[in-house]
Amino acid sequence: MDKSKFHLLLVDDEPDIIEFVSYNLSREGYQISTAKNGLEAVEQVKKNKPDLILMDIMMPVMDGMTAVSKIKALPGTNDIMIVFLTARAEDYSQEAGFEAGADDYISKPIKPKILVHRINALLRRINKTDNNKTIECGSLIIDPTKYVIIYQSNEVVLPRKEFELLQLLASHPNKVFNRDEILAKVWGKDVVVGDRTIDVHIRKIREKINANIIITIKGVGYKFVE
Repeated sequence: MDKSKFHLLLVDDEPDIIEFVSYNLSREGYQISTAKNGLEAVEQVKKNKPDLILMDIMMPVMDGMTAVSKIKALPGTNDIMIVFLTARAEDYSQEAGFEAGADDYISKPIKPKILVHRINALLRRINKTDNNKTIECGSLIIDPTKYVIIYQSNEVVLPRKEFELLQLLASHPNKVFNRDEILAKVWGKDVVVGDRTIDVHIRKIREKINANIIITIKGVGYKFVE
C-alpha cells in the first residue's frame, strides 16, 4: 500500500494532540491536513476531500458529530472514512458515532502503535474491494463503483457502513450471515465495535428501503431476501 497517496484530515482543538497524531501518521508516509474544530473541517473537505478524517468529538465552535453530519451531506463524501477520537468511552457515545457514519473509534489517551495499526487497517480496505460488480435484486440495484443504490427507481443515499452492509447481504440473497461474519467483512477484524453496532445499521437501512428485504434470524444474524 502506497501510503503517500492517502490524504488524512486530523480535527482536534488540542494542539498537543494534533502535533502528536500528525507526527506519528506523517512518519508512516500519509499526507496530513489539520483543523482545530468541526467548522474548519467542513470547509476543508469542501476544498480538498480527504480519504480519512480523524475527528475529535468534544470541540468548540462545532462538535465532531455535527461536523460529520454536515460533511456526509456534501456531494461525493460517502466514501470518506471517519474515525472518532474521544475521551468518552460510554456505549451510547459509540452508538451515536456509528450512527453518524463512523468506521472506527479510538479512545484517548492515544497509543501510537494502536493508532497507526487501526489507520493502516482501515485504509488497506480501500485497496481491497471484494466485489465491484453491480448487484441487481428485484427493484434494488447496488453499484459499488459509483457508490450508488437505486431502490424502486429512486436513488437512496447510505453512509459507507450501511452501504457495505447492504452490499454484503445482497451479494448472496437468502444466505444467512452470522454476526461474526458481518463484523469481519464490513468492519474488519482489526476494528472493535459494540454489540449493537450491526443492529443499529440494519435499523437505519430498513428505515430507508423496504424493511422486509432484510430478515432477522434470531440468535444467528441476518439475510437478504429478494
